[in-house]
Amino acid sequence: MPKCLPVTNKEESIIGYIIECPGCDCSHLFYTNLSNPKCNWKFNGDIEKPTFSPSLLIYPHPAQPRCHSFVKNGKIQYLNDCDHDFKGKTVDLPEMDEDFNNF
Repeated sequence: MPKCLPVTNKEESIIGYIIECPGCDCSHLFYTNLSNPKCNWKFNGDIEKPTFSPSLLIYPHPAQPRCHSFVKNGKIQYLNDCDHDFKGKTVDLPEMDEDFNNF
């Protein structure tokens, strides 16, 4: 099963890939195909062992935890500046149901 899934726009073009984050217990989106290349992550093209670079920093507002991670070879490496219990840990990305619709 895949560990990331493509996300498309209304024209059905892939704009990025979504993962499930065990630390935040929600999904995160890596944009890979926006018109502004400074807002794009590099993706290795493997949905079963995805790698995205650079790191992803999620800090939506003070009521939610800060999440800072690298995704490499199907694993998520949480950095030490995370606010959740996965801080400093590396874990397998969860497999995603291809009918996922929770973003």
